[in-house]
Amino acid sequence: QVHLVESGGGSVQAGGSLRLSCAVSGYSSNCMAWFHAPPGKGREGVAFKDSDTSTTYADSVKGRFTISKDNAKNTLYLQMNTLKPEDTGMYYCAAAPCDCSSVWCYENLGHWGQGTQVTVSS
Repeated sequence: QVHLVESGGGSVQAGGSLRLSCAVSGYSSNCMAWFHAPPGKGREGVAFKDSDTSTTYADSVKGRFTISKDNAKNTLYLQMNTLKPEDTGMYYCAAAPCDCSSVWCYENLGHWGQGTQVTVSS
């Protein structure tokens, strides 16, 4: 059975940092991503990883967020620096069996965690 479990969310002030973790069991994929769902809105991809060196970021987080993976632990991370109030929302990790940067692939064929809440106050 596939399980993705996020942790590390919390409440911080603007300018602060958080590190999210996603522990994966029962599944192995080179294609993993973090999605952000602002309050009352749908989720959007913010960071995609398809190999040890290939990563893609949404413009809104470029230069502030870093996606990485510990293959030995099968754990995905999202280092979030210089947080802004607009970063508030639920963060989900996902693993996909197909195109690593395709939101459609993650949404329709991927495996998802339950999400972790991030709240950034001004």
